[in-house]
Amino acid sequence: MKIIAITNQKGGVGKTTTAINLAAGLGRKNYKVLLLDLDPQANSTTGLGIEKEQIKSDIFDVLIHNVKFDNAILPTTAKNVWIIPSSIQLAGAEIFLSSKTSNSEKIFQEHFDNLEYDFDFILFDCPPSLGLINRNVLSVCDEVLIPIQAEYYALEGLTQLLSTISLVKKMFNSKLQIGGILLTMFDNRVNLGQEVKEEVYKFFKEKVYKTMIPRNVTLAEAPSVGKSIFDYKSNCSGAKAYESLTEEFLKNQLN
Repeated sequence: MKIIAITNQKGGVGKTTTAINLAAGLGRKNYKVLLLDLDPQANSTTGLGIEKEQIKSDIFDVLIHNVKFDNAILPTTAKNVWIIPSSIQLAGAEIFLSSKTSNSEKIFQEHFDNLEYDFDFILFDCPPSLGLINRNVLSVCDEVLIPIQAEYYALEGLTQLLSTISLVKKMFNSKLQIGGILLTMFDNRVNLGQEVKEEVYKFFKEKVYKTMIPRNVTLAEAPSVGKSIFDYKSNCSGAKAYESLTEEFLKNQLN
């Protein structure tokens, strides 16, 4: 079982789009995937077809009320993909967590130790912050996937994220590493996109995925009908990009 955090403290960089479609891409290749939605906006939850009335327990209940992972998992519209859903309640979770336990970086580990379902990959769709929830995620992950939008100030704030990753690795999780940097919303026709690409390659070198996710209207439409891009419009450029990312991701796992 490989545990991956999809994170960047900046919002609007394609975290949720990547979480949904990488999970779906892996599921299409017959891997069993669990996606944990840790964003209070719950966009991964609705983007994979989960409706409010289906949810008996969500990630807030897991973190605050100690509900077992197994009792919160729901099947999604994507093949071989399950989710622990989120809700707006999660917005206040860090206050509860900070007062709940002195060992506050180990909450997820307890749940993974008791997980009865068998998954090949567990993906976290992280909130756009560097708070206690994100530190908990990094404490149990094998690696981090960082989506970066191909626009001005793409690398702004990343120093802080990298510092947090380094600190968590030193204090809580020695196996943690950066698995890959993913350029999103890339437009090859615009000089800025090429400039950002060069800057990111210069900074992260071999950690940058060769696959780049294009700016694509269809990618933005798919979550509104509760489907991954593969189930919504499998022949669009966004679907082809996420298929390529899935293959590159799997190849990296074997290296």
